[in-house]
Amino acid sequence: MFNPKFNYSHKTVQNLTYITESKTIIMNAHLVPEWEISLRKDAILRSAHFSTAIEGNSLSLKEVTALEKGRNIMARRKDKQEVLNYINTLKKIDKYASKELFELEDLFEIHKNLTKETLNNPNHEGVLRDCQVYVGGADGSIRFMPPDTNKVYGLLNDFLEWFNSLSLDEINPVIVSGITHYEIVRIHPFIDGNGRTARIMAALVLYKSGFDLKRFFTLDDYYDMDRPNYYRALQSVNQDTLDLTRWLEYFSEGVAVSMKNVKDKVLELSMNAKILKEKGQVPLNERQMEIVEKIISNNKITNKTIREMFNISDTAARTETANLEKLGIIKRTGDGRNTHYVLNY
Repeated sequence: MFNPKFNYSHKTVQNLTYITESKTIIMNAHLVPEWEISLRKDAILRSAHFSTAIEGNSLSLKEVTALEKGRNIMARRKDKQEVLNYINTLKKIDKYASKELFELEDLFEIHKNLTKETLNNPNHEGVLRDCQVYVGGADGSIRFMPPDTNKVYGLLNDFLEWFNSLSLDEINPVIVSGITHYEIVRIHPFIDGNGRTARIMAALVLYKSGFDLKRFFTLDDYYDMDRPNYYRALQSVNQDTLDLTRWLEYFSEGVAVSMKNVKDKVLELSMNAKILKEKGQVPLNERQMEIVEKIISNNKITNKTIREMFNISDTAARTETANLEKLGIIKRTGDGRNTHYVLNY
């Protein structure tokens, strides 16, 4: 059976301690249901954007958001399909998490969902690679040479035996997630889409363990923020010893940074949740929630910002602010060009 090698370095332990503290704050924060839905949706969109961007997808976060809403955007068909595939796969994570045993066929299904109508050869969707592949650099160099093709099936079965074992209950889920991410990348079981598959599997571990039960955070923006460092961290593992200590330091730091981002946002929202509580938790639609969140982030908002956020007319933007004013959620300040809106404490 697969037996990962690593040590709990001082850096990793520090990261895990911070992560635990942040998770406690996030899980205990007072948020109205509409804000939880908004945070989950934002995490899915950011994951889809950044995870596909790592592998060369050209869509911006704004375009990904528009695409998810069903709007037509000018972009390559493959880029749009990759993003939609990633979003749809993320939305099915609970399905795989509910399985008592995660089997090889489940991994194939995830890969097929991720690569649907994006590969040069459709026959490679959800199928183990039948030839040697490598990870190349922009200069044409070989960054990483995965195991021989004839070893892939056995390596995956060994990994899944460990993945389904009771011994995982004794390991911090962040560590399990990091090991899972690396091992899928190392084995490189498919012709293409291995990175996306590895990142979905890492997210699955955190969700299945109850670590990211609310699904508020994403690691993919951390990876995309400094792609060279992401690749260096993956390459830091000595292929003779397969000691994952340095990789897990990087991975746990990424979780810590991502958790901090979510914690900060949740604290901002929870501090202002009393507005809705005092007003009987007024139900807001999705667009109104985004406007309120924008005000919380920037302390104010203008009609121009609202127009740009939703690509709507000035009249439509004024209708949104007027409705929020009627609900008593926001109030207008300033005159003329200095007019803006703030929360109505």
